[in-house]
Amino acid sequence: MRDWGNRPEAEDTMEKMSAAPKKKILIVDDERDIVKALMIRLQANGYGVVSAFDGAQGIFMAHKENPDLIILDIRMPAGDGFSVAERLRKSADTSQMPIIFLTGSPESNSQQRAQDLGARFYIKKPYDPEELLDAVKRALETDAPDASV
Repeated sequence: MRDWGNRPEAEDTMEKMSAAPKKKILIVDDERDIVKALMIRLQANGYGVVSAFDGAQGIFMAHKENPDLIILDIRMPAGDGFSVAERLRKSADTSQMPIIFLTGSPESNSQQRAQDLGARFYIKKPYDPEELLDAVKRALETDAPDASV
């Protein structure tokens, strides 16, 4: 009689089943160098990453990829970050996705607008990579909007 519990294949399958899936992050930014740097850093920290380079593509990818978090620039072609966030909030499929605004926008009221749209965090470019990683971790850990936007 075989002991099925001692098969290496069974152990591998059990390990894969118990391992938590990678959290998926969508980066929406028209600056390709920033997207590339963010992708490298986030992947090195165990996240799955997809990207979009303008507002319209960001909305499409949010629906297609169903990310756990969106990192969103404000000033972009084909829909700025605020219009993207507004559209995502109106859709039942994307309304609860946490958003971190990562932007170089000089607008004085942009932080308040981000908060009004339910953003978890608002980070200005140039950004501190450790601050961003901490914001990502915190945004993924909680379902409640963070008060420190």
